[in-house]
Amino acid sequence: MATQPGNPSPRPQDSLVHDGAPNDERLDVASETFRMLSDRTRLHLLWLLAQGEADVTALAEATGASRTSISQHLAKLRFARMVETRKDGRRVYYRLRDGHLSRVVQEGLNHADHRVTGEPPHP
Repeated sequence: MATQPGNPSPRPQDSLVHDGAPNDERLDVASETFRMLSDRTRLHLLWLLAQGEADVTALAEATGASRTSISQHLAKLRFARMVETRKDGRRVYYRLRDGHLSRVVQEGLNHADHRVTGEPPHP
């Protein structure tokens, strides 16, 4: 979000406000995001990456899944432009592409907390 001369800097919550209905392209991209989040392993990976970057070995250990499985999930997440990589020697580190994904994942898990614990929903 660009600022105009004389206007204050944008606030983080400003990116949550959008005038008008979403167009087809935005709905398609949002649907793809939720499809990627619908797999429990990918959701776990995104939560882990929201904590900081990690390589395939660390992600496999944290999830209990095989390195092959984690690599396949990460490839899908890269193709969906949800994660990006950084190479350090022979190691490849993965990280979330932007903070929106971190917030979506956290909100989904917060919602699950309420359902699992019986805590009443927020208004």
